[in-house]
Amino acid sequence: MQDGLKELLPFLHDRNPQVRQIALTNLLGHTAKGSPNRDIFFAGIGGGRLKNRIENECIRDLKLLCRDQLAIAHDAFRALVNLSDNSLLAPSLSQADFLVFLVSYILNPTSILADLASMLLSNISSSPSACATLISLMVPVIMAPFASPPYYVPASQSGTSSPPSPPASGQTKDVLALPLMVQAFVQAAKTGSSPEQRNRKGELHFLASVFANVTTAPAGRMCFLTARSTNVFETTTEGELEYPLSQLVVFTEHQDIIRRGGVASTIKHCSFHVPAHKAILLPDTEFVAVPPSSITAPGINALPYILLPLAGPEEYDLEDQEKLHPALQLLPDSKKREPDEVLRLTHVETLVLLCTTRAGREYLRANGVYEIIRTLHLSEQSESVRDGIERLVNLLKGEEKPIEEGEGDGWTHGKIDSEHEKREHETRQTLDSPLLRASASNEDSDDDKIVEV
Repeated sequence: MQDGLKELLPFLHDRNPQVRQIALTNLLGHTAKGSPNRDIFFAGIGGGRLKNRIENECIRDLKLLCRDQLAIAHDAFRALVNLSDNSLLAPSLSQADFLVFLVSYILNPTSILADLASMLLSNISSSPSACATLISLMVPVIMAPFASPPYYVPASQSGTSSPPSPPASGQTKDVLALPLMVQAFVQAAKTGSSPEQRNRKGELHFLASVFANVTTAPAGRMCFLTARSTNVFETTTEGELEYPLSQLVVFTEHQDIIRRGGVASTIKHCSFHVPAHKAILLPDTEFVAVPPSSITAPGINALPYILLPLAGPEEYDLEDQEKLHPALQLLPDSKKREPDEVLRLTHVETLVLLCTTRAGREYLRANGVYEIIRTLHLSEQSESVRDGIERLVNLLKGEEKPIEEGEGDGWTHGKIDSEHEKREHETRQTLDSPLLRASASNEDSDDDKIVEV
C-alpha cells in the first residue's frame, strides 16, 4: 500500500486541480500521528536535518497547496497541522517566507481557512526557532483606508482569501507581525451570532496559543510588555500608548478554552519578567514604565482578570468585600469557577510569581487575593492546585522584614536575605522550569500542544 501512496505524491503538483484534489484527499488520512504509512511524507529528511534539499518535494507541495482553491487548501492545511508534530519539519515550516504567508493569510479578514492557519501557526510556534522568527517578523501591508481593517496584506493572496474592494493601491509598508496579530485576535472576538455579522471569517482562538508559545522566550515577553502606540502602524512613542498585554487580559473568562487558556499562559509567562510586575498589576488610571524603559503607559490592570476565573458565587464579609475590585464584588449565584484545573493552576502560579517583590505582595494583600484564594481552597479538589494555593498563602501570610532605608518603592526584587524571601525564591525557581513555563502543570497545556485534525 505504501508504494501506491508514494505514487500519488507527484500528483500534488499536477496542473489539473481535480487531480491535485484527488491525490491529496487520498493522502490526508495518512498524515495523522500513528498512521503506519506516515513516513512517506518525511522522505529525504533524517538525522535532524534535511539531507540534500531545503525541504522534500511533498512538504513544498503542501505549503503551496495552502494557497489553492478551497477544497485543496483545506486538506493541505489539515495535512500540515497533522505533520507539524514532527520536529524534522521545523526548519521547513519556520522559513520566513512561509511564515509571512501564514501570518498574512490569518490577518486577511476574508480568509476562509484562517482558523486552520492559526492552528498550524500554533503548532509551528512550539519550535524555539519559529518563535525567534515570529518575534521579529515583518509583513508587507498596503494601506486601504476604506477597508476594515484599513489595510491589505498582499502576501495573503490565495484561492481562499479576497483583496479589498475597491482594490488597495500604493506602496507596501513592512509592519511588525505580532502587534497586527494581537489586533486581529481582539477583532475576531467581537463576533455576532452568525457568520454574516462577523468582521472576520475566522475566530482565531489559536492565536492565543501562539502568544503563549512566543512569551516563553524573554524577547517574546517584551513584545507584550513594551509600551506601543495604539496605532499599530505607528512606530514612534508619541500619542496614546498601551501595553499589548492589556488587550489580552480581558479574555481569561472567554467561553473558548483555547482562547482563555492561551491568554492565561501568556499572562503567566509575562509575569516571569519581574520589572513588569508594577505595570501588570496597576490599574489603567495610573501610568507606569517597564524598566529599563522610561516610557510610561496605562497600567495593564491584570489582577481582576486573573482572579475572576478563581472566584465563585460566595458572599464575603463587608470588610473583606471592600478589598475586592468592583468586578469581583457581589458576583451572581450563577458565577462558576474555571472548570479546567490546569488553567486554575496557571492563574494560581501567576499570582505566586507576582509575589516576587514586596510591593507586589502588599498589592495582592490589599486587593483581596487572600480572600478569593481562601474560598477557592475550600472547594478545590485538585491536589496540584491545592499545593499551589498553599505556596501562595505562605507568601501572602509570611512575616515581612522591616523596610530598610534606600530600598525604593518595593517593586524591585532585591537581595534574598529573609526566610520569607528564601521561600519566595525557591518557589519562583520551581515555577521557572522549562516544563512549567510550557504548561501549567505536569500535564501538557493547551497552549503548546501539537493539535491534530
